[in-house]
Parts: sequence; C-alpha cells; structure tokens
Amino acid sequence: MTRIRIYDTTLRDGSQGEGVNFSLQDKLLITARLDELGIDTIEGGYPLSNPKDEAYFREVRDLDLSHARVAAFGMTRRRDVAAEDDPGMNALAGARSPVITVVGKSWDLHAREILGVSLEENLRMIADSVAFLAAAPHGPEVVYDAEHFFDGYKRNPEYALKTIQAAASSGASWIVLCDTNGGTLPEQIAEAVDAARAAVSVPLGIHPHNDGELAVANTLAAVRRGATQVQGTINGIGERCGNVDLCSVIANLALKYEGYDLLRDGSLVHLTEVSRYVYELANLNFRNGQPFVGPSAFAHKGGMHVHGIRKVASSYEHIDPGLVGNERRVLVSELSGRSNIAEKLAEHGLEHDSALMSRVLSRVQDLENEGYQFEAAEASFVLLVEKEANRYRNWFERLHYHVSVEARDGGPPITEATVKLRIGEAVEHTVSEGDGPVNALDGALRKALDPHFPRLREMNLVDYKVRVINARAGTAARVRVVIESRDRDSVWGTVGVSENVIEASWLALVDAFDHKLSKDARTEGYSAAKVVASATSSS
Repeated sequence: MTRIRIYDTTLRDGSQGEGVNFSLQDKLLITARLDELGIDTIEGGYPLSNPKDEAYFREVRDLDLSHARVAAFGMTRRRDVAAEDDPGMNALAGARSPVITVVGKSWDLHAREILGVSLEENLRMIADSVAFLAAAPHGPEVVYDAEHFFDGYKRNPEYALKTIQAAASSGASWIVLCDTNGGTLPEQIAEAVDAARAAVSVPLGIHPHNDGELAVANTLAAVRRGATQVQGTINGIGERCGNVDLCSVIANLALKYEGYDLLRDGSLVHLTEVSRYVYELANLNFRNGQPFVGPSAFAHKGGMHVHGIRKVASSYEHIDPGLVGNERRVLVSELSGRSNIAEKLAEHGLEHDSALMSRVLSRVQDLENEGYQFEAAEASFVLLVEKEANRYRNWFERLHYHVSVEARDGGPPITEATVKLRIGEAVEHTVSEGDGPVNALDGALRKALDPHFPRLREMNLVDYKVRVINARAGTAARVRVVIESRDRDSVWGTVGVSENVIEASWLALVDAFDHKLSKDARTEGYSAAKVVASATSSS
C-alpha cells in the first residue's frame, strides 16, 4: 500500500476564497475535526501576516491532536537579505510548528517580472530559505511549495527543474508542485511530474487550483505518476475558482483505486459530516451538487432512475452513499413517476396502497403547477401524504392572523403579528413584535402553542428563502417561500405559495410547526389526544 499524505490548507489557502473568514476559534475547531478525520498535515496560516494567525500557532499547541501535524506557511527570504535576518523566516521558525511550508518561484517570469530578481538570485533565495528552516532548533519537516511550477515548466523546463533541485539539495523533506493558475491539463501534469521525479530524489506532492475545473483530475494524474502528498481544501474553497476539493480526492483515492492508504481506518464515513461542518463554520451554503458529500450527490428525481435504484441501487449510483457518510434521497416533483412516490410512501409503510399513490402523485403535480416545489420542502410533502392517507392530526385550528407594519417619524419600522388559534377546547389569542412579518408571526405562534406543546421550544427557524414564480405578473406575481427549521436531532423544510408574501410565509411557517408536532408524536408513539393532554398537563 502506498501512503498518500493529505495536507489540508483550508485554514490558509481556503480562507482566501471570496466570502470566507474564519475566526481564531473557528480555526481551532476545524483543526480538531480534521485531526479526527485523519488528515496528516493542517496548514494553519502565515504567522507574520496577521495577529490571528500568530495567535493560532500559540493556541494550537494546547490542542490534544492525536494524528495531524500543524504547518506554518510563509515565503522565501526577501532579495538581498540573509535568511537569518529576514522577519518572515524568523516568524516561521518562531511558530515552532512541526512542519514549515515555504513557497518559492519556479516560473522565470515571476522571478524576473514579479520579484524583480535575477534567476540566480531566485535560486539562492530558495536554497537559503530552505536551509535556514531545516536547521531550526525544533527540527521541523520542511515542505517546499514550487509556486507556478507547471506554468514555469511549460515555458522554461530547465529552470523550473533547477528551482526544485535547489530546494531538495538544501534540506526540503517534500517538493510540492503547484498549479497556481489552475489551467494545466492532466496530461501536462503527468509529463511534468515525470520530469520532477527524475530531477529530485525527495518525495513529491501536488497542489492544484481549479480554474479549469480539472483540479481533481490533475491531482489523480499526479498521484498516478508518483506524487505521495496532496494539498487541497475541504469543499474546494479558495481563491478565484478554489483549490482542489479534498473530499473528492479522498473519496476517489479510497474507493476508486486499489493500493492507496490514507486517513485513519474507518474515518471515511465521516467525510460528509466534516464537509458540512466546514460549510457551517465558514457561513457558506452547501454546494448541493458537490460529488460524494453534497446533499444532491445521491438524490434521484427522474421516475426511471428511482425505479432502477429500488431494484438495484448501483444501477444509478456509482458508490454506496453510506461509505462517505452521505445518504440516498428521492425527490418528489411534477416529474415524479409512481416509483418516486412509492419510495417516499415506503418510508411510512404505505407503498402498497396504489390508490393513495395515485392521489399523492396527482396532488403533487397540481400543486407544483401552482408554484409549489417539494424538493427542498420534504416536511410539507410528508404532511401532504398524511392528509391524503387520512393520517393527518390537526394539532391546532387556525382561526385568524393579522400582521401590521408601522413606521413613525422616520424611525425603524415596527412589525406586530396577532394570532388566534383553537387548541382542543382552548382558544389562544396572542400578539408579538418582531424584526419583520415572519419573525413576528413566529413569535406569536410560539406564544399561542407553547403552553400546550412545550417541546416546540427545541425548534428554531434557520433559513428563509423567497422566490418569485411568475415574474411577468409584476407586483401581483406569486411567490414561493421555503423555510428551513431544526430541532435537536433533525432539519426539515416547508413551503408555502401565494400572491401575498406574508400568506406564503404563514403557510410555510404553519407547516414547520405542524411537522414538528407530528414528528414528536411519531417518535413518542402518542395518539393526538395523548399528546395534547400530556403537553397541557406539563405546562
């Protein structure tokens, strides 16, 4: 087995992506999670660039990492300055990290035009920097990142190879070949890696960017030619079009090829979890179509596809989604065939009711023609099924709601919502102020329902989306509102459609509360009467 070292640069290169900004605490939390996954090296940042990165290298020493080693990143010494006198060199050595990564220029254009140095001085800068860091008192492993190596090799292959030879002969433990502009093709990667292997005897790594949408292909090409370290980021975040997505690289190497050893035994099933954890801390939306770990990676919508997977899962899935911690999803829409509906009904033990299947399919098609969409609102679909199957529990009766928005003397608007519900024999009439109509309605609903259903306190609204359906109708256009909610153990989506955005929001909001109550009843095995009685007596 060939060990492939996974080098994660999410905290440094990934943070250069547009809209990405990790706090110090975020960086420490991600470090711990990557260590649990079995990542070999975690690049924490450049200790001289900002106080946050400097603090990271102090505080990360207190983490009890069981596998990963932390790397500090920086550039070669400045021109005409001795390495021992260069502030950047001293900051890298002072970080006391077990791995130090130093980046230098491998493209003659960059040496001459960007740094403004002779080609000979650039070689000395590389050699001096690597030698200084390799001799640091704490004995770090020195990784040399050959920036723009592939572009340099295309234009001046002899000089590009001299730059990595300068690093190797000065004590670098690794030479990592960088496709910094992200525009190299897989066959060009393979050719250049072959040349680099012939030029140096130290192990090689690959660091590709994704500007040509080829970063994963380029990484696999390099590994197949002998590279044994892969540098990338979780979810492929990074500057411009991003870095290579380590989630895809790891899954491909672990599941598609034989003979490669990576991560820790048994940790691949946590890949999806780690992907989504990084999205959450980066405050980014999931990339639904992301291979292996995306919510849509194993989602099936076409009736023929669902018919196939119900018989043989591998007929429309290239791997078992559970291998990477993901799950199969069957989507329901106006394109759905009977197989889609049957698969969803099977989750509720109703797959053999053909009449119900027909009713549900017809109802879905009618509603989607009106603008509903159930792909992101499965909780609303579940409620639809319960109604068509005569299983629906009417937890509360909606009698009235009212929303008003008032602004006085140029001040901020004040939004107030009034809700009137009947719950059993009780009538609740409540009012709440909020930051907007939905927030106010949410507050009023909670006030009305909380005395009867205290477990609703576990539930929070986490996302709210509005989409105009028929924009040509102007201000009379229908809108679709999708609300995402969560409690302690699950996340669910609900949908509402109306010409009135507040009414659409109200419909989605009521479904969210309805689903929570029905879910809790199913989990606890209560009858509707028992739930109401139990909740009322406990309030």
